[in-house]
Amino acid sequence: MLRDFLYLFYPTYCAACNDALHKNERLLCTSCRHKLPLGNFHNVNAKKIEKVFYGRAKIENAASLFVFQKNGLVQNLIHNLKYKGREEIGEELGKWLGEKLIQNTDYQLIDIVLPVPIHKKRRKERGYNQVEKFGIEIAKKLDAEYIDIVLKKKFYNTKQSQRNKDARWANTSETFTIENSSLLENKHILLVDDIVTTGATIEACVDALKSIPNIKISIATMAITE
Repeated sequence: MLRDFLYLFYPTYCAACNDALHKNERLLCTSCRHKLPLGNFHNVNAKKIEKVFYGRAKIENAASLFVFQKNGLVQNLIHNLKYKGREEIGEELGKWLGEKLIQNTDYQLIDIVLPVPIHKKRRKERGYNQVEKFGIEIAKKLDAEYIDIVLKKKFYNTKQSQRNKDARWANTSETFTIENSSLLENKHILLVDDIVTTGATIEACVDALKSIPNIKISIATMAITE
């Protein structure tokens, strides 16, 4: 009764299309749940992500939940996560992808989930790292440890979405540093981020991590661009 009353005066909205949710829907409306373009990149199409990093970064395995299409539902979903304070989106997507990954033997031996960091100034502006809850939920599903005190971003850069491919690489190269590296030694790491576009950010993270002895690196993201 109380829930129905609250919904009447304070309806919640779909994180993808922004329409009001029915009282039995959570985060996403039923229509969007069926329309969101699942990437299946944890399975038969994983090579599409690995191709992005071929010859640039050594990646063991690659996974992405969605295909990112300009002006599509996934773009709106991630926009609401990053700029509208809807952290619960990252939590839900982490559960969603984590359920898929745990069914794949390539991910069952992941030791540590590591988020791509944002600069402390950006975090203060936004109030959170948009991939934090995403990574935490994946770690829970994989029975892995979530660690966010190793990989750090050194510089406060302009938004990546406003730059072309060459500029993105220049903007990310050598901008990550490592602290507490012993926590990752001899571990299989799952590096998590929101979107793979050119791959420049993840490539720079892998470049920073490669100095740590005997590690393996896999990646998992919310989406990859077409």
